[in-house]
Amino acid sequence: MHRPALSPSRAADFKQCPLLYRFRAIDRLPEPPSAAQARGSVVHTALEQLYALPAPQRDPQTALSLVEPAWQLLAAEEPEFAETFGAEQRDRLLAEAQALLSGYYRLEDPTRFDPDSCEQRVEVELEDGTLLRGYIDRIDVAPTGEVRVVDYKTGKAPPEARGFAEAKAMFQMKFYAIALLRSRGVLAARLRLVYLADGQVLDYTPDREELLRFEKTLIAMWRAIQSAGATGDFPPKPSRLCNWCSHQAHCPAFGGTPPPYPGWPVVAA
Repeated sequence: MHRPALSPSRAADFKQCPLLYRFRAIDRLPEPPSAAQARGSVVHTALEQLYALPAPQRDPQTALSLVEPAWQLLAAEEPEFAETFGAEQRDRLLAEAQALLSGYYRLEDPTRFDPDSCEQRVEVELEDGTLLRGYIDRIDVAPTGEVRVVDYKTGKAPPEARGFAEAKAMFQMKFYAIALLRSRGVLAARLRLVYLADGQVLDYTPDREELLRFEKTLIAMWRAIQSAGATGDFPPKPSRLCNWCSHQAHCPAFGGTPPPYPGWPVVAA
């Protein structure tokens, strides 16, 4: 078992609802894959494969041709996706993925630069012992040494959750900026969110002092998670986002009963 760590997605879960964090990170309750997840995974895989090619080959037609292999890879690694979506739904997903990739070329030109890395796994331990872990969609390093962190967003948040989704995205980018600052000793010059569905690019320049304050927020959150983990007290936090939660049957806020608490994960020495 991996040593428990804080990731952007699990941190967002805990902020949204501590019980949701427990269901996903500790109980690991299964969740039916969504069309948005499948489409996003296909697009991310296709973009990773696109940037693995020499720059002159990264034309739009090549990008579209990578969608089917990306789906096959996803279905092989996570069979539940293939089992969930029938042929008609699958074809619609792949067509939507191709449309997103076509739109990508209006936002960035992948033939003009070579990323430093794609789908980069980062893991770093902060001074207090908090362990950060995650995957960065793309890291670009300019000839002058400036670092740009890029994240692709393939879905639109529901209108009721739009503000939460935007805050969640920026939280994720600052998380990556801290991970790079502590692992490489480099302050990212730019954090870039590429919204493929909306056709927008959002650039943000982080401030060192701001990131150091954010680091303290991460440390405090991890301490709160560990404290809850010791007692099993992960209360529900009802909100409009409950409408999209797949665990209502286990949630006391909806008359459900959580499974017996398995205890905080213990990693063998």
